[in-house]
Amino acid sequence: MQDIEIAQLRTITDIIKKHYNYDFSNYAMSSFKRRIQRILEIHKYSSVDVLIDKLSLGDTKYFKEFLSEITVNVTEMFRDPTFWKELKENILPTIFANNRTVSIWHAGCSSGEEVYTMAIVLKEMGLLENVKIIATDIDTTILQKAREGVYPLKNMEMNIKNYQRYGGTVGLEKYYKEEGNKAIMDKSLVRDVTYKEHNLVTGGVFGKFDLILCRNVMIYFNQQLQNSVLKVFHESLFKYGYLAIGSKESLIWCEIANKFIVVNNEEKIYKKVKD
Repeated sequence: MQDIEIAQLRTITDIIKKHYNYDFSNYAMSSFKRRIQRILEIHKYSSVDVLIDKLSLGDTKYFKEFLSEITVNVTEMFRDPTFWKELKENILPTIFANNRTVSIWHAGCSSGEEVYTMAIVLKEMGLLENVKIIATDIDTTILQKAREGVYPLKNMEMNIKNYQRYGGTVGLEKYYKEEGNKAIMDKSLVRDVTYKEHNLVTGGVFGKFDLILCRNVMIYFNQQLQNSVLKVFHESLFKYGYLAIGSKESLIWCEIANKFIVVNNEEKIYKKVKD
């Protein structure tokens, strides 16, 4: 495996910013480097310079493929079952105690498994009709996968185990049909979901929400970028709204930490208490 120098990574981020208006300069460099190395291996490029030359051409089709490989798309339904249990038993009932209709933002929704998970939780609580969900991602290719809601059947084994550990009672099989080696999700679950392209780095605030989920996305950002993204989340939440982040992520150190209280430290759920 060839070593990639920091200067080369900087060149790549500069080219991307100039030609495609995406800013990767505040991504955690160690993880960005690993992904660039992966791209070199996948395409069997002889050196980093080959990738730099290709990106310099301004070919948007090529950049779309590059973007899909550089952004992280590891996801599953009911991932971290105890998190979804906490949401069902405590967080959602509290939100609904004060609101007839609720708005939820899935930031960095990837291929949509988390969105379907939320829809199933809400459906089994009898609350799906009262919720508007917005699901966003930087990568339009993966967003299209989320819209289609078609997943490899082999992935369903893990999803079913997660659902059972969460305490689901109906059976996950009720929510999809098998076609060949694919699982086709029930589209009525996401009837009120809006999927849209949104860049957490540059996208800013576009609405107000009762609950924001951004789980396992910010671990790929450096502290400066995490700070600015968390400010966007703070502004995007109604007062007393909830923010859920990934198990390896934290709000404790950031500039707006004093505007939130910890609701569940184990599951990384926070409540906005100050504007």
